[in-house]
Amino acid sequence: MASVVLKNINKTFGAVTIIPNLDLEIESGEFVALVGPSGCGKSTLLRTIAGLEEITGGEIWVEGRKVNEVSPKDRNIAMVFQSYALYPQMTVRQNMGFNLKLAKRPKAEIEQRVAEAARMLDLEALLDRKPGQLSGGQRQRVAMGRAIVRSPKVFLFDEPLSNLDAKLRVAMRAEIKRLHQTVKTTSIYVTHDQIEAMTLADRLVVLNKGVIEQQGTPLELYSNPDNIFVAGFIGSPSMNFVPAELVQESGAWAAKLGDGKLIPCPSELGGRVVGQAVTVGLRPEHLVMRAGGELSGLITMIEPTGAQTLVYFDLAGTQLTALVDGDTALTVGEQFDCSINSERVYVFDRQTGKRT
Repeated sequence: MASVVLKNINKTFGAVTIIPNLDLEIESGEFVALVGPSGCGKSTLLRTIAGLEEITGGEIWVEGRKVNEVSPKDRNIAMVFQSYALYPQMTVRQNMGFNLKLAKRPKAEIEQRVAEAARMLDLEALLDRKPGQLSGGQRQRVAMGRAIVRSPKVFLFDEPLSNLDAKLRVAMRAEIKRLHQTVKTTSIYVTHDQIEAMTLADRLVVLNKGVIEQQGTPLELYSNPDNIFVAGFIGSPSMNFVPAELVQESGAWAAKLGDGKLIPCPSELGGRVVGQAVTVGLRPEHLVMRAGGELSGLITMIEPTGAQTLVYFDLAGTQLTALVDGDTALTVGEQFDCSINSERVYVFDRQTGKRT
């Protein structure tokens, strides 16, 4: 295991800055997920750690060793790609042991490491097959096995599950989590799928245009987002956002919507003034269906998903989403009434996007 420290990392392509100035420390044995929308710089950052991209400025340290000028093969880092990157003419056994063969490791050692990784990933029955004879999930397990046999200091995962169907992705998430719990190697995982990140990682790092917006445990980012970007990115379905202005009623803070309706706001948040333009954040799972609730609007669409149903309704000209039990009987065009605990209401300054 090894720690990874990034100091003042800068990466540009010509006149375009992808990562302006980034600092990040990853502890030995930690599983960290880099998340963010497409083009935010997460894959570029991963490739710089691997040595596949040169940084424009800054320092990369792995296990207390500066590796800026160290070639990828000498960094003792294993990378698992989205595309599997297997040799089609080789068997599973040969693919998994190929890097060790290049390193001129003894044949007995190669066989032992391959056998151990195959047992760990349930690939023993597939060792003599070629990639073309495997399913997508099996190929991804082979790619992971090839990384494991090297006994690297750090695992890098670059969206390894994005080519798999939904059911297989869930199964492979569990496989990767079990792998990390077993080998306990420092792991850095890149994905744009925040559910994938939240289920796998000890810590999330949310990137936006190469800048770290916030980092912390999945629950910390879900419960206490620093700004509207993080609030909208973490959580599924996404948080609802409604424009409003702050008012005080009987000494209590509330957000006044365009139609005059009031949403109660948390009492212990600072930096507010009456009349301040804000954006109110409401998570769909926190909207409780209740007759006569303070929030109401006409239902515009219903999406059953089985155990739960997504209800889309209009609130003061803004479409909101609520999450209700799957057996709830609702009809498009009828009124949907709900309420929310004031402590579950998020308030963001409309100009800066920061939480108040």
